[in-house]
Amino acid sequence: MTRFVRNYITPLTIAGTFLVSAQTYAASMSEQKKEKDKKAQQKTDAADHHNQQQSVDATHVEKMTVHGHMFNTMHQDLGFSRMPQDVMHTPQNINVVPHELMQQQNVKSLDEALRNVPGVTTSIGEGAGGMNGDQFLIRGFPAQNDMYEDGLRDFGVYSRDSFNLDTVSVIKGPSSEVFGNGTTGGAINMVTKAPTLKDRYSAEFSGGSGSYYRGTLDFNKRLGDSTAFRITGMGDEHNLVGRDYLYSHRWGIAPSLTFGLGKKATLVLQYMHQQENSIPDYGVPVVKKPGAAYGQPITEYGVRRTNWYGTENDQNATNDNMETARFSYNLNKHIKFYDDLRGGEYYRTFGASKTNCDATCVNNYFLGDPNKALVARSGSAGAGKGTGPGTFMAPLPYEQRSWSVQNVGSMVADFKTGFLRHQVVTGFDLERVSDVRAQKTYLKATPYASLVNPNPNVGNLNLVYGQQNPSGLVNLPGIGAKSNSNGYGFDTGMFFYDQIWLVKWLSVKGGFRWDRWQTSYNVKGGDLSKYPDKHFHDVSNVFNPNVSLIATPDEHQTYYFTWASSTTPMGMYVTNGSVPIRPGTNSFASPEKSQLYEIGAKYSLFHDRMGFTASLFRLDKGNALYQDPNDQSVTGSSDTQRNQGLELSAGGVILPGWNVTATYALYDSSTRSSSTPGATGKNIQNVPHNQATLWSVYSAFPNKVYNVSFGGGVTWRQHVWLDVANTMRAPANLDFDAVISHHFNQHWKVSMNGYNLANRVNYQNLFANRATPSTGRTFLGQLEFVY
Repeated sequence: MTRFVRNYITPLTIAGTFLVSAQTYAASMSEQKKEKDKKAQQKTDAADHHNQQQSVDATHVEKMTVHGHMFNTMHQDLGFSRMPQDVMHTPQNINVVPHELMQQQNVKSLDEALRNVPGVTTSIGEGAGGMNGDQFLIRGFPAQNDMYEDGLRDFGVYSRDSFNLDTVSVIKGPSSEVFGNGTTGGAINMVTKAPTLKDRYSAEFSGGSGSYYRGTLDFNKRLGDSTAFRITGMGDEHNLVGRDYLYSHRWGIAPSLTFGLGKKATLVLQYMHQQENSIPDYGVPVVKKPGAAYGQPITEYGVRRTNWYGTENDQNATNDNMETARFSYNLNKHIKFYDDLRGGEYYRTFGASKTNCDATCVNNYFLGDPNKALVARSGSAGAGKGTGPGTFMAPLPYEQRSWSVQNVGSMVADFKTGFLRHQVVTGFDLERVSDVRAQKTYLKATPYASLVNPNPNVGNLNLVYGQQNPSGLVNLPGIGAKSNSNGYGFDTGMFFYDQIWLVKWLSVKGGFRWDRWQTSYNVKGGDLSKYPDKHFHDVSNVFNPNVSLIATPDEHQTYYFTWASSTTPMGMYVTNGSVPIRPGTNSFASPEKSQLYEIGAKYSLFHDRMGFTASLFRLDKGNALYQDPNDQSVTGSSDTQRNQGLELSAGGVILPGWNVTATYALYDSSTRSSSTPGATGKNIQNVPHNQATLWSVYSAFPNKVYNVSFGGGVTWRQHVWLDVANTMRAPANLDFDAVISHHFNQHWKVSMNGYNLANRVNYQNLFANRATPSTGRTFLGQLEFVY
């Protein structure tokens, strides 16, 4: 079938205009001034290189600072005004994936970057036009609505590429005081690449297994004493090693312009466009073998990992745009003002097949003739049975159009009252998000697939809008079988907190955020004689305080205790939930409430070459949101859950030229009470008991022609339960990766990365009754130049 993707010439035209202007301006600069700047920069680079002991990648010396090695993230800024302290002095556990680590691993997406962070897992989002794209859980709790770029919420439902990312941070624990509603397990903040005053031009090309081809560029040009322009771009095309019929084609571009660098007033203008055309992978069914204590993915019982149960009608076309303006003004040495504004437009055309291996399918495979085991695939209602509304098979294909706007204004004030020193952060947050969807159905039923040897070639299933085929729509409880929906969320928030230093080494930090969250959801169309149009509306006023006690005996160590709260009102999932608000459950249930108790320590040692963190936490959640395994709708419940544990991390340089990053997490999770039979006392879904990562690279003979950097790492995650009753589980993940690289000179580098070297069948994307096998053994070569 024809795949539809919107194309926009305007973003490219704007980017091209910026680029031509930048080159014209640069040409007008005198040769004498350029030579003077070049010599001064060479001296600065040499000093930086000496202070940092040894850069693993000499082409990125300019990214290091006097704070220590780039892999020690204790002095890393978080990239937005509401959290002005660095990682070391922020009283929460924060995992930072630095740019240099992403380069060594040749990270290509946000999902790949977050594999370095313990406690982050990936779930498959779905439903009758429900959750898809990046769907992460932090400490076992959904974070699909808690993704930010430069401190502003990214409402889009898409797979985020890394081409415009500088660092990625996971701020763990409830953070409603800072970010607003949500953030039960934490928040993911991506810091984007912004213009600097140093000219730099780079490009990379990768190619390898799975017909993989990828190119990126990064052009930064100084335009004046305080003005700079930067543009990044990406093109990516690949299949998936170890999975049949799957591919992804995407491209993106992100121009930005900064005025006032180093001045009292600074303005950053940014635009990001990313477009993708791919095939969604909803994995393999999880089944319980007769006589077994629990179910596992069918690939654990001899079915090929390459099996894909979709059809040629499946599609995923996304078109995402964000425009951002970030302004800062230093009034004086005590007060600084910020105002950040972002608009976003997101378009999506989506259709996927979800498999169901029922009891007959299971019995045929294990007890009868495996070739007679058939799995149902979602298409028209009933997945081949034509039973009409009321059946659970989902998701339906759909078209989605969303837009959002957010404005955050804040002030950071440092002052004294008597002998007490204060840092006050206060401001407001206004945001609105709107979503419009049109459900589609197939006029033809989707044929069953062989569990052993599935065939995606089923022919054209005649995709039409739901209003043309009401009998094919999914009947959602309390909603009906409806062909169209629209909704919005509007938030007004105010925040304030004050950190007070009682003495030089001891401070207390406390504050709050108040939000008024208003949401509406409308459904219409379908068979109006059976299912009338409906409108739902809800307003929640929430108040979230937090308090911390912080001890900093010296500049190299911090100890803290934090209590924090968060609230998730019903209707939060406007763009990434199939039914954000519903009568009798969502609109009248109490909001989800979470409480965090955390004690931790942070160290930056050995002349800031190594950073260490340790934290003990307890996270309690009441009225937990529950996602129905059949129709995938999100509803409130009376369930209470607890996750508690220990998290450790270390990062930096052991010896000159030898970097290391390591993490470990030990979790003890449980459902304290539940209305679901058999769930009380069970482990929380998708929370491993143990999880660890290790990555290390050594650079040998860095100043020689025969220089070489080599290393690798391991990622391990213990098995996880997939359902609330702990009857289905995904086996442990164990992934070995490696890298080797060589610099021809200060400008050119060649490298080779290997992933999943043991070719294990791991499972990265998880859901209640399915799991997606991860990519098989993969090798990617990369050529890079920097000037």
